[in-house]
Amino acid sequence: MFERLSREAMARKVAQDIPGGSYVNLGIGLPVLVVNHWQPEDEVIVHSENGILGMRALSADESPDPDVSNAAKQPVGLVTGGSYFHHADSFAMMRGGHLDYCVLGAYQVAANGDLANWSLGKSGLAAAVGGAMDLAVGARNVFVLMEHVTRDGGPRLVEQCSLPITGARCVKRVYTDLATIAVTPEGFKVIDMVAGLSRARLQELTAAPLHFDEGPA
Repeated sequence: MFERLSREAMARKVAQDIPGGSYVNLGIGLPVLVVNHWQPEDEVIVHSENGILGMRALSADESPDPDVSNAAKQPVGLVTGGSYFHHADSFAMMRGGHLDYCVLGAYQVAANGDLANWSLGKSGLAAAVGGAMDLAVGARNVFVLMEHVTRDGGPRLVEQCSLPITGARCVKRVYTDLATIAVTPEGFKVIDMVAGLSRARLQELTAAPLHFDEGPA
């Protein structure tokens, strides 16, 4: 038997893999939880596309400022030396290659690194790509944080995306509630997975071949 990672545990894994001194954007949804797992001494500079550099999580006893929020309109704080700026300047940072990492949610990730995260392709459902496509092409490293399967149990890691593409061949690593997976020239390579989960079961939940290091199955 195996136990899926909680959302906070997933976010913690991402935070641990981003080195100090990095400039990082966190997408709306699961990725915003990553900011909870950095301390000021980690010196990770968090960018928000609505015009913040130096975003941080609020402490437990801190009253939120209604004028300070992230792109998801959630209250946040500002580190000492942080700054606010125009939306256009924020997108210039995103598009200009100034971010070391971005962490995005996704509906699907393909084995070649294609990302689909802005539309379910269904008529009648409002969808907007927002800043995701700018981050997908502008950040030096694109990490995806998502649950391994859909609510219906369908795979999110696939051979080819069937949903509208946000960015082509941009994803370098995927973090799910079951595993951490790198996108390599050979396809998906499993870095680690939750205790008690077999390779065979993880493959059953993935619609593309998985590659593993040598060792017990």
